[in-house]
Amino acid sequence: MSDNDFEIRPFRIQIPQAELDDLRERIGRARWPSEIDGQDWSRGVPVGYLKDLAAYWAEGYDWRVWEARLNAYPQFTTEIGGQDIHFLHVRSTRPDALPLILTHGWPGSVVEFLDLIEPLSEDFHLVIPSIPGFGFSGPTREAGWTTTRIAAAWAELMRRLGYDRYGAQGGDFGGGIARALGLVAADNVVAVHVNGGTTYPSTAEDDPTLTDRERARVRRLQEFMNEAGGYIAIQSTRPQTLAYGLTDSPVGQLAWIIDKIRDMTDLAKPLPHEAIDRDLLLTDVTIYWLTGTAGSSAALYYEDGQEWGEQKTSSVPTAVALFTIQDIALRRDEEKINNVVRWSDFDRGGHFAAMEAPDLLLGDLREFFGAYR
Repeated sequence: MSDNDFEIRPFRIQIPQAELDDLRERIGRARWPSEIDGQDWSRGVPVGYLKDLAAYWAEGYDWRVWEARLNAYPQFTTEIGGQDIHFLHVRSTRPDALPLILTHGWPGSVVEFLDLIEPLSEDFHLVIPSIPGFGFSGPTREAGWTTTRIAAAWAELMRRLGYDRYGAQGGDFGGGIARALGLVAADNVVAVHVNGGTTYPSTAEDDPTLTDRERARVRRLQEFMNEAGGYIAIQSTRPQTLAYGLTDSPVGQLAWIIDKIRDMTDLAKPLPHEAIDRDLLLTDVTIYWLTGTAGSSAALYYEDGQEWGEQKTSSVPTAVALFTIQDIALRRDEEKINNVVRWSDFDRGGHFAAMEAPDLLLGDLREFFGAYR
């Protein structure tokens, strides 16, 4: 059967109450580790912080509220390359609306874009898919779902929706997928916008040609990899081993995601719930738990690691938006492989811009893609 034979099916999130009850019971039965006094976040998530957050998750957080909020938007699934793909599809009433596909990263989900949907849909037709292996797209069924393959699936998805001219946006893995989509569907993608960049700095901190801000970004990358980069090594090499603990323990899943949220959000807001709304954070974590996608989402690091190589140059007009020094790309590196036509630097927000500073990201998207309508 070819991809042309598959249908687009309406989808609605309907989590059985028994699964929510099971989640609450598991949180209540959690075994808590010991910790060394006075270490704060230096060795990972402090027990006291996670206990408080887990208690709220079990007794104060209401999944049904967020389930209803997601279900307020049209959702669908379709099968591409043997994999179910879940996506939101929100059409604009504007006659000249440009279709725009938005892609989340790790440890994100479609909830990243909830605060952008209504204002963006005033001007754009929005397609917001769950990456294969993430959320309601479910665990991947076979190896090989790399960034490039996902981009090809997005091109097929947009074709099925009847869009032959569109823009692409994303951050983290979503930025890489958006860029790759511009390569595999260059005749269709009119422009690409990424927050956070698509490259790592290629120069050392003592390079005299760096600006003060660029030097701070290089230093921040070094600090991050020294202090918090171990998750990349684990997910790039042993995602299946990691999956056992995260799939069996909601507190383990919570800690794994919260640790990375804290490391990559605005440094001016040192606690995760200060940078991103607490209930929004827990909705993201709950989706990972309910869909059992801890391992399959981590595996994207593994899959991309298997085909790591020199990046092809993209000719698609590209905008790069960086949010504080938590986004570590340098313009000189981005321009080596991308056709950079817009560069925005913001003094607020962090790596998860759609959740941390949706107003700034919204304005940047409107200004950039408005020229391609």
